[in-house]
Amino acid sequence: MRIGVEEEFHVLEVESGLLVPRADAVLRRLPKRTFTTELHQSTVESNSGVHTSLDDLHADLAETRRRLDRAAAESGLAVMAAGTAPLAPAASARPTADARYLHMSEEYRKVADEQLICGAQVHVDVPDRDTAVRAMCAVAPWLPVLLALSASSPFWQGADTGYASWRTLLWQRWPTAGPAGCYADAAEYDAAVHDFVRSGVISDPGMIYYDVRPSDHLRTLELRICDACPRAETVVLIAGLFRALVADARERLAARREPHCAGRHEWLRGAAWRAARSGLEGTLVDPQTRREAPAEQVVRRMLVRLRPALEAHGDWETVRTLAHQALVDGSAARRIRRAAHEEDLLACVDMLVAETRGERGARRAARPVPADGARSAAGARALSPVVGR
Repeated sequence: MRIGVEEEFHVLEVESGLLVPRADAVLRRLPKRTFTTELHQSTVESNSGVHTSLDDLHADLAETRRRLDRAAAESGLAVMAAGTAPLAPAASARPTADARYLHMSEEYRKVADEQLICGAQVHVDVPDRDTAVRAMCAVAPWLPVLLALSASSPFWQGADTGYASWRTLLWQRWPTAGPAGCYADAAEYDAAVHDFVRSGVISDPGMIYYDVRPSDHLRTLELRICDACPRAETVVLIAGLFRALVADARERLAARREPHCAGRHEWLRGAAWRAARSGLEGTLVDPQTRREAPAEQVVRRMLVRLRPALEAHGDWETVRTLAHQALVDGSAARRIRRAAHEEDLLACVDMLVAETRGERGARRAARPVPADGARSAAGARALSPVVGR
């Protein structure tokens, strides 16, 4: 089963760390087959190749990030993979000049205006669309765990939200976001999507923003619940786990070992909220008991469940090692908060930009702090548009 990844990146002004609507300056230096626009001009999306090996996927993602970083630097900019940009003033919200995006901006107003968020999507091969649709229900209970692993958006417009993934809360305001539900086959699913479009609530099938969905143009099942991840290794971990979930679901469905779904998905939305709130630093809803449990315990139970599928794809050692490291380091949200506590939000941005390009722990030179305790001029200029509102 092959895998591919789409990643979204924030475009930033280097000195201030502010989100800026200058994706066009970066994209003109990059090939269109790999890099493209998104709803807002402050976002660049990359598309990986298709791979069978996690090592090859990692090499692809790392090289793509290096190319993107170089293109941004040549324009006096930087790029960052995270669910939200710590410093994202409302002025950075400028829709891309595309008819579809302009319609979305006009129709959904503030929901679209505040779509200053980035995610990571993983595609896994499936033999046909019916398989993709049936597997959605089987993998759904474990998706909040993948969200917790990816959580990287504790700050919104300069303030700590108290959440590990504030992106999730912004994302769930769209009318089609959240759990997908269960369908007997692709025909039933496609009929439901058609009804949604016909209702006028959404304009096209591409606006189905479920946590997981069959691709509209590829023979894949697509994971959509995750924040963008500063470290490429986290994306590889999530891709390996999602491929194993899909393989496990297919095997269980074929053997009729997956319990019948009663159509009750309210708890899945609650489980996603819990993951967005806590990340890896608190409790999650255990999919096997539907009760809260320490995040580390839930992640390890997931590994146990998926070990046969991971071993079948040669992924066990890689995923086990990456999962262990993720539990030791904690979520990106934790690292971001630590940088903010030790220094400031510009230090968060420095760390995230460095991790995006493959470095660890790099920050800009310390800025002098005046005797009266005020921020340096550079820090004050960066924070004043978004902090203290």
